[in-house]
Amino acid sequence: MTSTLRPPPPAPPSAPQQAQSPAPRPPRRRRSWRQALRRDWQLYSLAILPLLFFLVFRYLPMVGNIIAFRRFKPGGSIFGEYWVGLRYFRMFLTDPTFWEVFTNTLVLGTLTLLFCFPLPIVLALLLNEVRARRFKRFVQSVSYLPHFLSIVIVAAMVMQFTSIDGTANQLVNLFGGDPVAFLQKPEWFRTIYVSSEVWQTVGWGTILYLAALTTVDEDLYEAARIDGAGRLRQTWHVTLPGIRPTMVTLLILNIGSFLAVGFEKILLLYNPLTYPTADVVSTYLFRMGFQSSNFSYAAAIGLFEAVIGLILVLSANVISRRTVGTSLW
Repeated sequence: MTSTLRPPPPAPPSAPQQAQSPAPRPPRRRRSWRQALRRDWQLYSLAILPLLFFLVFRYLPMVGNIIAFRRFKPGGSIFGEYWVGLRYFRMFLTDPTFWEVFTNTLVLGTLTLLFCFPLPIVLALLLNEVRARRFKRFVQSVSYLPHFLSIVIVAAMVMQFTSIDGTANQLVNLFGGDPVAFLQKPEWFRTIYVSSEVWQTVGWGTILYLAALTTVDEDLYEAARIDGAGRLRQTWHVTLPGIRPTMVTLLILNIGSFLAVGFEKILLLYNPLTYPTADVVSTYLFRMGFQSSNFSYAAAIGLFEAVIGLILVLSANVISRRTVGTSLW
């Protein structure tokens, strides 16, 4: 009698297996700064020269601010002879000449900001609409070349243009007027200075905004056109919001240098006849320090100017972060 081997009973059908989620990755170990330095030392070495520049020409000179609180005499100790406290600060805060100079600085700074900040945006928007590449490149080249000219050359060109025999007075003579000594008239100085600043800086700022315009998503323009928006509404609702971070960054930087308005150019263009409208804090500081040899007084004015600039930068950054949502830090 033969026995047959029966196959084992089939296993009961198992429940459908659920999709297993991938196992969590182990936390990535954070490299220490020594490991990062050892790995990318070639890249970090590129920062040595800029750091040395800022250390030598920006941070080490800050030690000299101590003479704003000490009596300094040429030929004596570099840190001053003795402590005088806030004497020099009280001197310029009670000096009517300083407040005239401070007012001129505010007026020139405000005019420069009102004209030199929005005009690059307008020019960039106009150039962005130009489709003829050759004409666009020509306008860009002509507009930003003055940025590379030396301040001395720009001042010489302004003096030549506004001299008695210059181009401006030739146009005045052409229309039957009398020649005007523009650089000897206090009422003309602010117009001349702001005009030269616009001519020299607008083209360079336009390049920055044109670069920012390339980052705006083209799909946003397509969606705006589908919704029936014209070119003006596309500019207002798509282009300007797209370049807003660049606008805010440059605005904060311009506000930070508000009081340090055009020292080199003003020093080259002004004269005692135009002091009532041309003399600013930086030029007044220069005369007090190097012409009158009152270095402690000049250091106090410079420290005051730096503190005001720092307050302006911090305030503009906070206001921008809370209202616009964009800031430097």
